[in-house]
Amino acid sequence: MDLTYTQEEQDFRAHLREWLAKVLPELPARPSPDDWPGRRAYDLGWQRRLYEAGYAGLHWPVDAGGRGATPTQHLIFLEETERAGAPYVGANFVGLLHAGPTIAAEGTAAQRARWLPPVLRGDEVWCQGFSEPDAGSDLASLRTRAVRDGDDYVITGSKIWTSHAEVADWCELLVRTDPAAPKHRGISWLAMPMDAPGVTVRPLRTLAGSTEFAQMFLDEVRVPVADRVGAENDGWRVTMVTLSFERGTAFVGEVVACRRTLGELARTAKANGRWDDPVLRRRLGRLYGEFGALWRLTQWNVSEAERSAGGVPGIGGSVFKLAYSHARQELYDTAAEVLGAESLDLEEGWVLDRLSSLSYTIAAGTSQIQRNIVAERILGLPKGR
Repeated sequence: MDLTYTQEEQDFRAHLREWLAKVLPELPARPSPDDWPGRRAYDLGWQRRLYEAGYAGLHWPVDAGGRGATPTQHLIFLEETERAGAPYVGANFVGLLHAGPTIAAEGTAAQRARWLPPVLRGDEVWCQGFSEPDAGSDLASLRTRAVRDGDDYVITGSKIWTSHAEVADWCELLVRTDPAAPKHRGISWLAMPMDAPGVTVRPLRTLAGSTEFAQMFLDEVRVPVADRVGAENDGWRVTMVTLSFERGTAFVGEVVACRRTLGELARTAKANGRWDDPVLRRRLGRLYGEFGALWRLTQWNVSEAERSAGGVPGIGGSVFKLAYSHARQELYDTAAEVLGAESLDLEEGWVLDRLSSLSYTIAAGTSQIQRNIVAERILGLPKGR
């Protein structure tokens, strides 16, 4: 196996570095964490710059509006943007990393033409309407109903933990279209406009004080049947495509960020004297090895996804999600040891990251669910009774 970079890949990295060095100083100041309209405008402004420079949709197939980059170029992009401190995808991570790739893989030509270009251009934001108050880990037990009425579905129910709902234009929405069918077979995947009559959004405040989540209430909301992705009652299979992207490739930029944080953590420990603790040094060394392995697994997942039909990641994403969630939590637990009393200061960025890390063993599928997937689908173990 040739692990060296080709000349084309080296040129790609050099041009990207040059572009980042030019454009990042021109960016406006980042808005306040609580200013979601401002954050939306900032994040979409960055996406627009990427689009105009030819860096948007590197991980999307060409027929979906992507740039047709190689897996290595995609990874180089992630490495270099993180190294340079470039903005993350932010408010539109659902559109860019979940809904967009799902529509690219499962949508019709008309659906791809309608929804994908605005995501890549930074014109529209998506949110995710999957979880419900009584359907979290057991997502297939969702109760939000969609009743067919001519060319529309009429939707009634509620969703929770709806990411960025208050600034979203569209929602990837799971609904029950056949309540008599077995629970995994009566679900459909819809694209719902957030300005439709009957949609009510109530922000939820997290432990860190942010309101990136919301509860969403749906009171006889009408969605055209034409805005269903996949066949009616085939939504669970389409959802598995979405979750494959969410668990398999959506976190790759964060792995790069964690590796950078780990280096900063070691430098801080050396500066404040905590480096003298051999137990802490061993812990940092083990984390260095874990995140190095996770980066190699990331490279494999991205490569496998971009070689597969439709670019859909395989079930190896569950292995990554399980390992990454726990490694991230341990990273920020270690940060608390290094910071000491400063770990209680909410103005310290690592403290907010630590609070955020607590959710990672729950978000995008709990660790218990990931263990079941690994046991049953990879190891071939029998299902529990």
